[in-house]
Amino acid sequence: MSVETRKPREFTGRHMLIVILSFFAVVIGVNVTMATLAEKSWTGLVVENTYVASQQFNEEARKGRAQAALGWTGRLTVASGEVRYSLADSKGKPVPLHGVKMLFRHPAYEAADEALTLAARPGGTPGDIQEFAVRHTPRDGVWIVEIDADAGLTSPFRDVRRVMISNGALQ
Repeated sequence: MSVETRKPREFTGRHMLIVILSFFAVVIGVNVTMATLAEKSWTGLVVENTYVASQQFNEEARKGRAQAALGWTGRLTVASGEVRYSLADSKGKPVPLHGVKMLFRHPAYEAADEALTLAARPGGTPGDIQEFAVRHTPRDGVWIVEIDADAGLTSPFRDVRRVMISNGALQ
């Protein structure tokens, strides 16, 4: 009768190297994955000075409530290489505008921001300007569009939206 004896396996330096390399490969892989997901999905706002922004919050909220009480609705169109904007009152009638400025802000990168000044497009009654437009094709992606429409009020009518642009058109 023969009894087979096995030699115990040793834990060598090569095994330790494999364990350490495997550990760091997992850590680095998880970090790269998390950084990539964060970069693609982060839509936070960039503010130069958070203290100043917090001090202005109540005044901005008051202006927003006063503007909402008007019942006006803005219409933004992005298609065929053109950005258009018009404003309608609570009854659906066009609000005459004197000027429109627009800022396409990228949620994460200030360097990608694009400021536009829209030009009047006459329509409706003679001399009544109802729509403003500019030739522009924003890059695809998520944008925060800040629109300041001069409707003859003490401060511009402010319309801020988060939009998705795909193939040069508003989604």
